[in-house]
Parts: sequence; C-alpha cells; structure tokens
Amino acid sequence: MSALTIPPAGVCGVDEAGRGPLAGPVVAAAVLLDPARPPITGLNDSKKLSEKKRLALADAIREQALAWAVAEASVEEIDRLNILQASLLAMLRAVEQLAVRPEAAWVDGNRCPALAMPVEAIVQGDGKVASIAAASILAKTWRDAQMRELHREFPMYGFDRHMGYPTRAHFAALQAHGPCLHHRRSFAPVAQLALL
Repeated sequence: MSALTIPPAGVCGVDEAGRGPLAGPVVAAAVLLDPARPPITGLNDSKKLSEKKRLALADAIREQALAWAVAEASVEEIDRLNILQASLLAMLRAVEQLAVRPEAAWVDGNRCPALAMPVEAIVQGDGKVASIAAASILAKTWRDAQMRELHREFPMYGFDRHMGYPTRAHFAALQAHGPCLHHRRSFAPVAQLALL
C-alpha cells in the first residue's frame, strides 16, 4: 500500500463513523497532526484495521497529535435533521472543539460541513490522507465504546457485536423486542417496527 498523504501544517482531517447503523449516535472526529513529530505508522481507513490495531492507533493519535477532538450528533438530531445533516453537524462540532484552531480542513467523503475556514471534501480520504485516517480511527473506536455502553443497558439487542448496524441478528432482536430509545426512528426498518 502506498504511503498516506500528510496534509500541510495547519490542515486538520475530519471523518465520521456511524451513518449506516439503525441505532446510536453518529460520531465525528477531527485531527491536527503534529508536523514536528514523525508520522504515526500504520494509519489507514479504520474499516481496514483490526479492532486491536484501531485501539492501539487511537492511543497513539491521542498522544501524538497536535490536537484532536471527538463530537456526536444524537439519535434525536439524526431523526430531526436526517443522517447526512447530523453527520455534518457532528463534524462541525469536532472541528470547533479542537484545542488548536486549524487553518483549513480536509473531510472524508463528498460533502463538507459549514466551517469558518477553507474546507475540501476528499472521496475515500480515510484511505488516502493520514489525518483523515486518524480521524476515522478516533471516530470508530469512540463510537464502538459508546455502543458497548448501550449494550450494558439494553443487552437484548447485541449492540456490542453489531454496533447498531443492520445485521440479521439486529433485525431479529428488533422483531422480538421492538425499538428502544436509542434506535433511529427515521430509518425505515425501525420506523416500520415502531408502527407495529
């Protein structure tokens, strides 16, 4: 695999996790890498890494980045705004929470949040740009931890295994128990069951 692009100093990477699930928040992260430090080795799209590797890299990112932040949009916001707008809102919140203000942002995907700085969308950026890959890892590990917490409260859904994604086991649990307050009622499979 070719090395990931290191963005210019002052440019943060932004990515989200959790657009597809039927339950739980959508989480975004923003990462400003430290140009004075060596590159963090092993960064990649979080979906291409094992859980063990993601967790180890998340620790390294939090320790070595110049600044990082994680933010969410809630299930209520997802249902009220739609998942795209909620994802962009979470990204905006993550960038605004950075302890060091970036000069610009590179965002994974093809849509940009309304930031008060130059912003560029990069399709499949989490596999191309180091800071976006770092953001994808922080967002994914943070959201997975959130879903494991929800599992403790609602073990019947198996959130600790599928993280809220629409798996066969999740559909079976929804059929058996109906949706809980953490399910996205604006998503068709949940909305249909909520009407039963």
